[in-house]
Amino acid sequence: QVQLVESGGGLVQAGGSLRLSCAASGSIFSINDMGWYRQAPGKQRELVATISSGGSTNYADSVKGRFTISRDNAKNTVYLQMNSLKPEDTAVYYCKAGVRELSWSWYKDYWGQGTQVTVSS
Repeated sequence: QVQLVESGGGLVQAGGSLRLSCAASGSIFSINDMGWYRQAPGKQRELVATISSGGSTNYADSVKGRFTISRDNAKNTVYLQMNSLKPEDTAVYYCKAGVRELSWSWYKDYWGQGTQVTVSS
């Protein structure tokens, strides 16, 4: 089995910064894409940013220029540096990773449990 554990959420004032981390552990042969998603109350879960195993990144328009995704492949960890935070960034943030558990198995998506980010105005 594979576990993803997020950390780094919290309460911050508008204009502030937070750094989220998500570490994958367990039966891992390789990881391809990793990403961050968020879900605000009453809204659907949406993509925030993704990063491939080679470092290619993709961002939602709403966070471009403010958020930076990165990963440490040796540690099976993905990060999300969030700057210039706005109240509309308030949500539960989830990480996702595509994991191959065995050399002959397919990639399977795993999700973390989520971490709350609250931005006050």
